[in-house]
Amino acid sequence: MKNKIKRVALYNPYLDTLGGGEKHILSILDVFAEQGYEINIFWDKNLSKKIKERFALQCINTLKYLPNIFKNSSFPLQTLKNLSVFDYFFYVADGSYFFSGAKNNFVFCMVPDKRLYNLNFLNRLKLWNYKFISNSPYTTKQLTKWGVNPITIPPYIDDKLFTNNQNKKERVILSVGRFFSHLHSKRQDLMIKSFKILKRKSKEFADYKLILAGGLMKEDQKYFNQLKSLAKNDSSIIFKPNVELYELYELYGLSTYYWHFTGYGIDEEKNPELVEHFGIAPLEAMISGCLTFCYSAGGPKELIIDDKNGFLFSDVNELIDKIIRIDSNKSLKEKVIENGKQFVKKNFSYQMFRSKVMELIKVRPK
Repeated sequence: MKNKIKRVALYNPYLDTLGGGEKHILSILDVFAEQGYEINIFWDKNLSKKIKERFALQCINTLKYLPNIFKNSSFPLQTLKNLSVFDYFFYVADGSYFFSGAKNNFVFCMVPDKRLYNLNFLNRLKLWNYKFISNSPYTTKQLTKWGVNPITIPPYIDDKLFTNNQNKKERVILSVGRFFSHLHSKRQDLMIKSFKILKRKSKEFADYKLILAGGLMKEDQKYFNQLKSLAKNDSSIIFKPNVELYELYELYGLSTYYWHFTGYGIDEEKNPELVEHFGIAPLEAMISGCLTFCYSAGGPKELIIDDKNGFLFSDVNELIDKIIRIDSNKSLKEKVIENGKQFVKKNFSYQMFRSKVMELIKVRPK
């Protein structure tokens, strides 16, 4: 008798942003692919080429694209039927919920925004056969306040970064993050201003470069142009939009410092969705031997121990004072770099990530 095809499906309303959250959920499906599952995505455009260029996935060779049945919510019974052919269904939460006939169903939570988790009577009915997955301990902490108790599966750091960090460092400050001004903005505007202040205050940083790398979508071109105007043709401020993965890894390898400003000036008690939810780029920087400075909020605040495996700051003045102070302290820099590498290796390896995903597959569907 012919073996039944095992199928997993994904609906991610934000798929075309191809940011850290998209890499994370696709990495979960990657483990399913390793186990022989057919990977299906509800999306009206084939994004396979961009996904391959942007992300280092281990096992997904083929993505099967299906018509986006979730555009029309007028036919819930049809959606229920369409999903019934799948062994697993993953949905990235955007506030809408669907009845699903799949054998196993998961809501993937990558934004700690209370508005996305309205557990009213109708939504509870729709979610009766779903479980929730959170992308970080910080997101989990917020969700539990709102009556959601998720499984926590943080992303992993690519094994290539564990071994490809022996490059000679250059006088570079790097930041990685999508170029956009809304939601949890990466605040490249403030980085540019801070970099100029730093160069004025310290001659040791006079010949440093600031490299800003990240994804850029057409709808964010206006913000990107504003950033370039703010830089005022300063040749030491370099923009790298939509870099390929190999180049991004090279940038981590050559950079001495890493900056992360997401959440700057936000009251995270009132708006937890506007701070960094996890912070995969700072971890990639740490494993690459960068001295990593993060704004003290959200996920990075829980990952970084100040002066131990990285540095936290609460405002621009503190950042500048700290980076000037530690730049001349060779022993502290060496200690922090080594602690950072060991912290990432211990907590965010692919093996650890894979074992957590395998727990979802442990009970095989019949």
